[in-house]
Amino acid sequence: MRCMSRNKVTFFYALYERKEAITDDYGNTTGEFEVIYGNPLEYSANISAAKGETQTRQFGENEVYDKVIVADNTVPPIDEYSVLWIDTLPQLDETGALATDETGKVITPYDYIVTKVARSLNSVSIAVSKVKVQ
Repeated sequence: MRCMSRNKVTFFYALYERKEAITDDYGNTTGEFEVIYGNPLEYSANISAAKGETQTRQFGENEVYDKVIVADNTVPPIDEYSVLWIDTLPQLDETGALATDETGKVITPYDYIVTKVARSLNSVSIAVSKVKVQ
């Protein structure tokens, strides 16, 4: 019943690809890394309105999350390193990558991260937390 088509909401996700070392103006590594994600992809699943007691026990007492995405077993390989656009739609360029402004800053950054993934026999529950990316 949770995976009925009428209950599904469209959101976008991007999978972790790699991290690259950040260099300064002279080509020296700074010790910091930039995380590189793939292009945002569209998917539909049931997204809860807010967290509740039932979901808190589902993922453990210490996990902090805001919403739960419930999908059947055909869910894409979303894991704890993935990022999501749930409350916003990502602006994409003609290649399908995130659109950037003149300074190279992403116009619509992601607004949720995956906190935990719980797989069962018939469904997958994904706990997500809201973040503010600048």
